[in-house]
Amino acid sequence: MVIEGEGRVLVLAVVMDRIGGPLEVREVPTPVPPVGGVVVRVGATGLCRSDWHAWVGHEEIAVPHVPGHELAGTVAAVGVGVRDWVVGDRVTVPFVCGCGRCEWCASGDAQVCPDQQQPGFTHWGSFAEYVALHGADTNLVRVPDQVSFTVAASLGCRFATAYRALTARARLAAGEWVTVVGAGGVGLSAVMIAKALGARVVVVDRTEAACDAARALGADYVLAADEPGGQAGAGREAGSGEAALSDRIHDLTDGGCHVSIDAVGSEQTCRDAIMSLRRRGRHVQIGLLPPVTGIPRVPMARVLAWELDLLGSHGMAAADYPAMLALIERGTLRPQDLVERVVGLSEAAALLPHVDTASPGGMTMIDPQQD
Repeated sequence: MVIEGEGRVLVLAVVMDRIGGPLEVREVPTPVPPVGGVVVRVGATGLCRSDWHAWVGHEEIAVPHVPGHELAGTVAAVGVGVRDWVVGDRVTVPFVCGCGRCEWCASGDAQVCPDQQQPGFTHWGSFAEYVALHGADTNLVRVPDQVSFTVAASLGCRFATAYRALTARARLAAGEWVTVVGAGGVGLSAVMIAKALGARVVVVDRTEAACDAARALGADYVLAADEPGGQAGAGREAGSGEAALSDRIHDLTDGGCHVSIDAVGSEQTCRDAIMSLRRRGRHVQIGLLPPVTGIPRVPMARVLAWELDLLGSHGMAAADYPAMLALIERGTLRPQDLVERVVGLSEAAALLPHVDTASPGGMTMIDPQQD
């Protein structure tokens, strides 16, 4: 197949040949648009902790595999049955692509479609020069000319997930307190969005760079979390762990936060977030919680006694993007401020296995055209 008249049948991609194994940049066949889908020339894609979960084996994937689920670019080929898109359109896409036929897609909730596709998980993803996408008329989002591909790609998982978690799931109101545990890409997105909505924010993280980034975005309080077996940080007394952290947050917020976000995804970070809440507070779980030894435990005694709401948030459907993009176009939200660096495919292949131990102060984005 020839795309965009380039005459190429092979394109570069980051390929993993075994779970947890080394990743290699090499040539692969150019993707073909599925029925109802498109092929996109990737202008930018994000390096996300969710990609690491797939690489390490927390998600079911078939190898060989190409990771990558946050992306933006230009439509390069259109499949049979696509009505709304043509070659050359600037687009992005949620990381959950709905089927477009079920009752959930019909109601605008494609993010919980039972027959969903996810680039980088159910099929080859966007750590490549080109990527195939399903259900174009349901899932593609038009990117305004003034929004760069780097910014648009940063929305696909972390920013859009944080936006929907705070607006549609937690229904955050101006003046409320929010705890954000984990100041990586999704956590910093949550800080920016919460401040834009007029909320007050407490951030908990274990790294200095992340704490500094949260302060720069206007977090009202930033507390250093303990690493397991490590030194106690600000907001947590040596030996007292979770109780000292939650007590500190309750003191700072006059009774606890109205909303909490776990943007990491571990038993401890989930618990820390829940324990930071005031009575009748709302917790939103964003970080994936892979069960290492059974189902992760949560403090259900506190949930029951204080009538806490526990909410999940799984991305955001294409139907909900326009309101978020309007805030970005007006400058109310500036996801570009969260981008720490842009790398090529080769560097992305080297970085992915270490995402869980890295200490970023923002998002790492990938430009596949650099290699």
